[in-house]
Amino acid sequence: MDRAEKKEAVAALHQVFNQAGAIVVAHYSGLTVAQMQALRKRARAEGATVQVAKNRLAKIALDGASTANFGSLLKGPTLIAYSDDPVAAPKVAAAFAKENDKFVILGGAMGATLLNPDGVKSLATLPSLDELRGTLVGLIQAPATKLAQLSTAPAAKLARVFGAYAKKDAA
Repeated sequence: MDRAEKKEAVAALHQVFNQAGAIVVAHYSGLTVAQMQALRKRARAEGATVQVAKNRLAKIALDGASTANFGSLLKGPTLIAYSDDPVAAPKVAAAFAKENDKFVILGGAMGATLLNPDGVKSLATLPSLDELRGTLVGLIQAPATKLAQLSTAPAAKLARVFGAYAKKDAA
């Protein structure tokens, strides 16, 4: 990489660190190309991104970023997984780490909070933002549907009683 490419890479990483909801740092040493492609494909499907960046450039990009400084984790062959949704990247990384022993989660960051490996794994167990929105909409709609059922229930009961009397009289 020449100097201009390095500046572009640092600027792009700085922007990622400022905008990402969650960032996961992991060692990937020993993974095959096919496994890395599978990880990237799974991450894209979940709305996350997996990127291998030079540690030195990533440390430079961390300076002045709004995220927690996880520069101490950037040693050896590391990759960075990030997403706007605070749950997507940790969920992908934790699931991939369960399947592959060579993929080791070192930690990460969620905003200004520095996460250890257990913090990343516990964040992965939370439901995604879309799931939480669906649950919230369901909770809001539930009282309205119950109210509608209650308001129509007495009329339906009366109709059944009149229907039963009509059948009784006809017989």
